[in-house]
Amino acid sequence: MKIGISGSSGNVGRATVDELVVRLGKNHSIVAISRTPGTSGNLEGRYADYDDPRSLDAAYSGLDRLVIIPSGELTPAIRSRQLVFAIDAAARKGVRRIAFLSAAGIRRLPASHFLQPFFMAEQKLMHGPSAWSILRMNYFAEALVDEARAVLGGSIAGLGGRVAFVSRKDVAAALAGLIAEDGHDGAIYSATGPQALTGEESAAMVAQAAGKALGYEIVPEERLYSVMISAGLPQQLAQVMVGMRQRFAEGAYDIVTGDVARLAGRAPKSLAAIAHATFVGGAAQA
Repeated sequence: MKIGISGSSGNVGRATVDELVVRLGKNHSIVAISRTPGTSGNLEGRYADYDDPRSLDAAYSGLDRLVIIPSGELTPAIRSRQLVFAIDAAARKGVRRIAFLSAAGIRRLPASHFLQPFFMAEQKLMHGPSAWSILRMNYFAEALVDEARAVLGGSIAGLGGRVAFVSRKDVAAALAGLIAEDGHDGAIYSATGPQALTGEESAAMVAQAAGKALGYEIVPEERLYSVMISAGLPQQLAQVMVGMRQRFAEGAYDIVTGDVARLAGRAPKSLAAIAHATFVGGAAQA
């Protein structure tokens, strides 16, 4: 069996490759697919660009199974086009099974919404020729810790809501289990952390690990956008970050499942553990 990981150069992609190597050993062929295939180490690396269908055809040739990890492109129209190219290329090359990394709480959204491409891709997979599985990820714990690091001694600004933060490595381990094991055709799973936390609770966990004060403040959307811009974020990224906080407040990430443990074979790490590894573990290694 030959398994390809499309988007293997990103954080989740690299971790998924590592998890598959451990899980499958030398019994199967693992292909790392990205725009930088030279970083694949001893594995087979193939070049592909989501904006170039011909490169996707070449990269997906001969694969039995494929993991599609979306790019970090923020423009909905471009990301939608990329995902259409990837799914269509997999169909043309006869890939029998696809695992797609989506996002929590996906539903039909306006075409301009930054998460609409995920809904579109899910629908396209469901009506395509390949067997499919979907893993919807919650917000990354590492991203929250990085954001909090920048405002230690002050407060995180938000719009409220509860989030079951999940680590990137746990998402990768769940993806590896999803594509390597049988019995998941047509399944939609949600990769979450072990506990849904309020903004105040998550800030307190990071503060304890960092050994510095950190608060949480609910602010109007206009104020939150200004905070993002003042922090140096580009306008488009600031809009996406505010949109993500809107999703928090709507409850899209207020979900706890056992899907990481089911797919990865281990319990997901808590936000407290991720923060501790960042601040305490990192200091110990310095």
